[in-house]
Amino acid sequence: MRSHLLNDTTAEQYRRSVTEGVERVAAKLATTDRPFTGVTVDALSPRIDGIDLDKPLHDTAAVLDELEDVYLRDAVYFHHPRYLAHLNCPVVIPAVLGEAVLSAVNSSLDTWDQSAGGTLIERKLIDWTCARIGLGPAADGVFTSGGTQSNLQALLLAREEAKPGRAGWEEGGSLADLRIFASEVSHFSVKKSAKLLGLGPDAVVSVPVDRDKRMQTVALARELERCARDGLVPMAVVATGGTTDFGSIDPLPEIAGLCEQYGVWMHVDAAYGCGLLASLKYRHRIDGIERADSVTVDYHKSFFQPVSSSAVLVRDAATLRHATYHAEYLNPRRMVQERIPNQVDKSLQTTRRFDALKLWMTLRVMGADGIGELFDEVCDLAAEGWKLLAADPRFDVVVEPSLSTLVFRHIPADVTDPAEIDRANLYARKALFASGDAVVAGTKVAGRHYLKFTLLNPETTTADIAAVLDLIAGHAEQYLGDSLDRAS
Repeated sequence: MRSHLLNDTTAEQYRRSVTEGVERVAAKLATTDRPFTGVTVDALSPRIDGIDLDKPLHDTAAVLDELEDVYLRDAVYFHHPRYLAHLNCPVVIPAVLGEAVLSAVNSSLDTWDQSAGGTLIERKLIDWTCARIGLGPAADGVFTSGGTQSNLQALLLAREEAKPGRAGWEEGGSLADLRIFASEVSHFSVKKSAKLLGLGPDAVVSVPVDRDKRMQTVALARELERCARDGLVPMAVVATGGTTDFGSIDPLPEIAGLCEQYGVWMHVDAAYGCGLLASLKYRHRIDGIERADSVTVDYHKSFFQPVSSSAVLVRDAATLRHATYHAEYLNPRRMVQERIPNQVDKSLQTTRRFDALKLWMTLRVMGADGIGELFDEVCDLAAEGWKLLAADPRFDVVVEPSLSTLVFRHIPADVTDPAEIDRANLYARKALFASGDAVVAGTKVAGRHYLKFTLLNPETTTADIAAVLDLIAGHAEQYLGDSLDRAS
């Protein structure tokens, strides 16, 4: 089976196989007329269950035919303008080219002797991002698998930085004394990280938000004061630069001031809002991020990169030592003195893909302004979508968007029971997904079910938004009509 190994003797086979696969995907992209087919789990599972993995087909064309049946036909296509659900972006072509290159060469970014130029490219992109944020000359960071890992690593560093110098820590201080402050609409990975870091069940203090879903700094100040009064240790404040549900941006300058006042690590989770770093119009919306001790960015959201492409950045490169371990076979201590750049010294991962190449290719072909223009377009689109919703008596919209997310729900004219309205909106979302005509997300606001548009496709238009709103209203009204028929 050596004929399937990629090497000098199989280069032509590699070219043919990849070309055949690319042609299949290109054909699907060109002919896909809706984001989803509506296939059900019960319909798709038997097709995959019926495949005997111990009986290979020995033919690339046959395997691609099979893949069409079990995956390509029924994939959820984020490039379609009526995919409006989660933080999944259509991807730019230079990044896809980078993906093809990095997969074939298969560099591992843990050590210099496995990546060479890849190491320096990643470091250059980290420096570029730190400069865009404004973290200063001592800043550094590393690419990660996604925002959850970036948040985990940032809070690991914050935990370790909170321990030295704290009165009573060595004499009996406990991890249970540490507190993390995050808004009530922050990402769930904050609580998950606290658990993984061995903190107590009360470690994450939920700070109320205002009507625009932004952290209330008065409430944060109150909680920080209570923490000090109770003899607890404020470990970190997690400010969000674009919440998953609302796209809301916490008041970063005010939060930074409180963190400086209380000596607390400030982490900004800008997994979503990092696109503002390249924005030509809205960069000011994330002002204050330059005062953070650490920042999460997800290029695979608002930089239009394929999954995965993320990074954690820190103001002080020395804090990354908390993630450093040395192994004689991999990155012995002597390499530090020899100034050999091993990225594993900064990372929670060991073997790690050269995901940075995708962003490198994008910047070298399109430039940062090209990325910023795309993100500005979806922010503009969200503003127009908000106007549509605010003017439509069929819907209640929660907040005016700071980024590209709209949270709303259908309000039937003659229905007053909130639970029945919940059921109508849930039904509308499921029916829309089953039809394949569009894909939208859902969430809860004050315990009630709402729907969500996450707009990350510049090809989506206000006409698409209006059409999907009509579909949602139609499905909801159908449910309510059927409900009345059942009751009678």
